[in-house]
Amino acid sequence: MDAKTKGPVAAEIEKRLIEALQPLRLEVVDDSEKHRGHAGHDSRGESHFSVLVVSQAFEGKSRVARQRMVNAALADLLAERVHALAMVTKAPSEI
Repeated sequence: MDAKTKGPVAAEIEKRLIEALQPLRLEVVDDSEKHRGHAGHDSRGESHFSVLVVSQAFEGKSRVARQRMVNAALADLLAERVHALAMVTKAPSEI
């Protein structure tokens, strides 16, 4: 998804993760259409996402600690707008 087709929620996720984690690589994918008709699907779209984040901030941190860092950056979106977030979090030394 490029900047022209990225929805406002995806753009906000990207912005917040850049600010919080200064990633070397960031991919934000809107998976909402895959969940049409399932619990948690929002007719507005942009309810299910996958992210890949590669950040120096993750060096030496456990998988759970990394996920908590992502969750903290997106806390209100996760509580109010985003139903599901799948994430892959890597340190640069792991790629």
